[in-house]
Amino acid sequence: MHKPLPRAAHTAASLFSFLKTRPNFGGAIVNDDKSAYWCADALKLLGREVFVLPDLRANFGDDLRSYQGELIAFSEALGGFYASKNNDKFLIAPIAAIVKPLPAPTLFGSATLNFGDEIDIAKLRQKLIDWGYDIVDTVEQKGEASFRGEAIDIFCASYENAIRILLDRTQIESIRRIDIVTQKSEKNELESVVIRPALFAIEGDTSRKLNELIKNDESDAFIKDIIGVGLWKLPALGLCVDFAEIADFCVAENIDDELDEIYINPDNLPPRERIEKLKKAPEIGNYKALRADDPKTLIAFHKNKRSIVALRYETQLKALGIDAKEATLFFTDSALSLIGANELIVSLNKPSWQKKRRKNPTLFLDSLSVGDLVVHENYGVGRFLGLEQVNLLGGARDFAAIAYAGDDKLLLPVENLYLIDRFVAQSGAAPILDRLGKGGFARIKEGARAKLYEIANEIIRRAATREVIDAPIIEIDEGAIERFQNDAGFDYTADQARSIEEIFSDLKSGRPMDRLLSGDVGFGKTEAAMNAILATYQAGFQAAMIVPTTLLSHQHHESLKSRFAPQGIEVYRLDRFVDAKEKKEILAGLKSGAIGVVVGTHALLSAEFNRLALMVIDEEHKFGVKQKEALKDKSAHIHLLSMSATPIPRSLNMALSQIKQMSSILTPPLDREDVRTIVKNYDEKVVKEAILREIKRGGQVFYIFNRIAGIEGKKRALLEILPNLKILVLHSKVAEEVTENELLRFEKGEYDALLCTTIVESGIHLPNANTIIIDGADRFGVADLHQLRGRVGRSRRQGYCYFLIEDEESLTSEAKKRLLALENASYLGSGSALAFHDLEIRGGGNILGADQSGHIKQIGYGLYLKMLEEALSDLNGVKKESKKNAEIRLTIKAYISKELVEQERLRLDLYRRFAQADTIEAVYELGGEIADRFGAADAPTRRFIDLMAIKTLAAKRGVSVVQNYRHTIAFTFLDGAKQTFLAPSADDDDIIAAAINRLRSQTASRDLCA
Repeated sequence: MHKPLPRAAHTAASLFSFLKTRPNFGGAIVNDDKSAYWCADALKLLGREVFVLPDLRANFGDDLRSYQGELIAFSEALGGFYASKNNDKFLIAPIAAIVKPLPAPTLFGSATLNFGDEIDIAKLRQKLIDWGYDIVDTVEQKGEASFRGEAIDIFCASYENAIRILLDRTQIESIRRIDIVTQKSEKNELESVVIRPALFAIEGDTSRKLNELIKNDESDAFIKDIIGVGLWKLPALGLCVDFAEIADFCVAENIDDELDEIYINPDNLPPRERIEKLKKAPEIGNYKALRADDPKTLIAFHKNKRSIVALRYETQLKALGIDAKEATLFFTDSALSLIGANELIVSLNKPSWQKKRRKNPTLFLDSLSVGDLVVHENYGVGRFLGLEQVNLLGGARDFAAIAYAGDDKLLLPVENLYLIDRFVAQSGAAPILDRLGKGGFARIKEGARAKLYEIANEIIRRAATREVIDAPIIEIDEGAIERFQNDAGFDYTADQARSIEEIFSDLKSGRPMDRLLSGDVGFGKTEAAMNAILATYQAGFQAAMIVPTTLLSHQHHESLKSRFAPQGIEVYRLDRFVDAKEKKEILAGLKSGAIGVVVGTHALLSAEFNRLALMVIDEEHKFGVKQKEALKDKSAHIHLLSMSATPIPRSLNMALSQIKQMSSILTPPLDREDVRTIVKNYDEKVVKEAILREIKRGGQVFYIFNRIAGIEGKKRALLEILPNLKILVLHSKVAEEVTENELLRFEKGEYDALLCTTIVESGIHLPNANTIIIDGADRFGVADLHQLRGRVGRSRRQGYCYFLIEDEESLTSEAKKRLLALENASYLGSGSALAFHDLEIRGGGNILGADQSGHIKQIGYGLYLKMLEEALSDLNGVKKESKKNAEIRLTIKAYISKELVEQERLRLDLYRRFAQADTIEAVYELGGEIADRFGAADAPTRRFIDLMAIKTLAAKRGVSVVQNYRHTIAFTFLDGAKQTFLAPSADDDDIIAAAINRLRSQTASRDLCA
């Protein structure tokens, strides 16, 4: 059974047929980006140079900052189309894009920077701002630029990599490409680079006029700048063209429904009548789209037709065993295969346009900010005050200042930053600062350590017990699995495919599987689990899926029933909504073996099975203590697959990986849309528009209001602006059974909106709710906002998230930055970039169990995991060498200077990484990175790098303290022995050179003492 081709592929085939006989058209209008990409593939097969506009679905006047990626792609595609001299160029435009103001060709200039050029940094910075670049500390996305002293990073939309320009004062010394993940530049230098606008090349008087229009903009855009509202101002300046001036367009498919949805403000859009009069391609032409899963057989079967093979490289032929003489080769990246009366076009390519997963950027939102809570390994919980420079006997060093209870303050040398971590407790917990020197934290830590050894013992005992038990051997029916996967109607992601293979390997092993499968809701965990259930059923065994709530039971039952129906497998359900008679029949069927697959709540734990081989548990952490004990007993001799929708922390993963099997699905399905994030001042008009738009498309809304006392008042306020709105109100004081019943009614569509506190933050999957409004977003943490945003956009529909704030003027600059970062980083998978530490608490707490929350709250999550890893290693007999530390008391001026690295958070991040470096090679590699990213190190920075080299070498040589008095240097060793020697002078550089040379010349502490 073959997977069906998407509708867009058939649209592309019709357009191909139409344009093959009518090549005079230079553009086509389609419904959405999927049709656009398939049609682009069709045009490539005709030898046309293709440019694709993004599906820019903003309404006229909207704040475009949350559409920044599409806006940059819009300008890139249009600018590329204008610049092309190719007579066969072709523009594919989704209808939502072609009705936007179309910038004129004059707005797409460029500037060339050459090696050796003299540049005015201030003028270049202003030019990039006028051209629509976002000026940031660290460049991570297209359309961003960074100015750091003599280092300038620019990420042009037309380049795959950002560019780093290093200056010698004002002269360009080098131009290189950089990797945005590592922030390091490539070795090869470029002679020159062409900088193109991120949005529009606007300068001089035009720029002043545009900025004046932007300044006087009356919209509710969060930040009024060229990115947010610039596009809407171009018509007033006469800087737009009509779509008819760009190309002769045809219409590739029926766009009536899309026109109805986007035609909101006809005064600012091309007249609808003109679009409707465009020539339409027939829906069915001479060519049809087809799947080419077996190209060799396909070519052989149609040997009477002219065969054309579309491919990127000739090696693709060899891989499939196709003789080059069998067909005409056409080199292209098109992934469309077509068949006509006399011609067969077979593509060997996979779609190159599928959503590329962005590498996780390093937004530093999980790094320290002033005011953050931290936990010190020895002194406990304090509040980070920032970096302080302290003068010591003529020297100067940077320290991390931490406030403790009673006005106490700790100054921690930056080279020891590894001793502290962000303090992450459970959401909503109010931590109490510890007191310095009172010993209270040490007692708390020891209490947690004792409990951790109990946990570690239990984990190891459980793993060891399973190792000596035989489990059913599940022989995998490859044919049945292939048919099932083909019937899915979508391609599995690489993570899904890998996780399924890992599960199958366990099922075949004869040892009980105990695997944890983690991944966000909608990323395909259930599909992976269904492969395991099918394999178990086909092998003649029973499989059960146990879930904590009736809502999940209902949802999973519906999913399994629809997927297993074509396989002829009946799926049963057992929860409190099943009547007594049916329940009795199901329990009898499970006992006799007549029922092979069942989904249910804890009601299943009392059931007797005939040949149970696999138990799938969803969100195990939500079961009670007694239910967990019953689960342990039930799963002792069978295969166990646990599913979790919370992220598995990296540190916990490392700690448990030796004794527990883990699989992660980190990439979303290809057809999942990013959640569009919009920051607004609270306005009833915004609320009304957001709710009505969602209801109009048949969806539902989450409205988050996190004060139980005022929630009924908020309901009345919503009903005043939308009297017919059917609102469900839920919060933590509503009984659990009532909540479950009401959520089932919400899922059935009996309500339009769910007005609630943060109870929806995790564990609720309601795919028809794709708009979330968060009232008072400035009062939430970044992690909470990101988690709440994850409640929508879980289906194939575009999700919308509104962060509403009371008063923009009252926001701190830090709060504003974080909201904007969330608005910009709205793409799928951005969780690890957005305060991953905060998100991890849910994963860790869930796996370790609720009874651990007290200890986590007291000592912080990072330290808790570190101690758990130590306990597991200790009990497993793996002696983990503790980090040796050397105290550096040299009276020298050594720090990363503000002149070189201006932003404190970047200096902090570098200090943290230096503190974690445990080899001299790692220290100097970081030094090289500083030179690469910020320019040549000045004297204090160079000395700090050498200081870290001294610290690293000293620790390896058994030196505990390195100090000096004038030009006399002293080493104190771990055994108390001391050694002194002289530097040539008391000059900072002489002291450093003497200490490094002495440490390098010896290989062990004994040699140093000799």
